[in-house]
Amino acid sequence: MKKVSFLLICIAFLFSSCALHSGLTTNLNNHTTEVVLSKNNFKVIASVQGESHATYVFGFGGLSKKAMIAEARVNMLSKANMIGSSKAIINETVEIKNSLFPFVRRYTVIVSGHVVEFTE
Repeated sequence: MKKVSFLLICIAFLFSSCALHSGLTTNLNNHTTEVVLSKNNFKVIASVQGESHATYVFGFGGLSKKAMIAEARVNMLSKANMIGSSKAIINETVEIKNSLFPFVRRYTVIVSGHVVEFTE
């Protein structure tokens, strides 16, 4: 009976996982455009987000964190539909989820923001 319970505990450990979440609080944006939102000449029209995933097995595979952030940002911008209009993205946030399995690590990067449209 002890061997069966030990075996079940080992199987449960192998199929379990842990997840860590973190938000990047440093300014990773290197934009040179400055938008001042002090007047009532804009409206928030949408909330958008983009994701990027990478899987590492025994520490090998996937993208670097900077490349994952860039890929997630591209996905977010493609959903924002900003081309040919007077829109901007504000309140950009980068979140990283780190899921741990035995011998496998999975990263998910989520970049989100609000789309504002200028009325004047």
